[in-house]
Amino acid sequence: MRTLVISLALVALSSGAAFAADAKAGQAVFDKSCKSCHGADGTANPAIAKMMKVDMHDLKSADVQSRSDGDLKKVITDGQGKMKPIASVTGASTDDVVAYLRTLKK
Repeated sequence: MRTLVISLALVALSSGAAFAADAKAGQAVFDKSCKSCHGADGTANPAIAKMMKVDMHDLKSADVQSRSDGDLKKVITDGQGKMKPIASVTGASTDDVVAYLRTLKK
């Protein structure tokens, strides 16, 4: 019985690792879908912020980085304020973008 439980635990852990978010893939998605507004390094594009009349958060900031992965995914998929949902970023790509955002942490 103990061997069975250990085996099942190992399978569950390895399955989770197979589905882990990929920050490198997230950077590619970010570059394609987010960079024009949020800048290559997560610093807001001032021209876009001025045009939209918003204060855009620096994605490296403690404020953004302290949000949960779920909260960040919700902003990407549902939008927030004047930011519209990013329809081109779905499923595992959303997890990948969040993983990439975590690499921007100051």
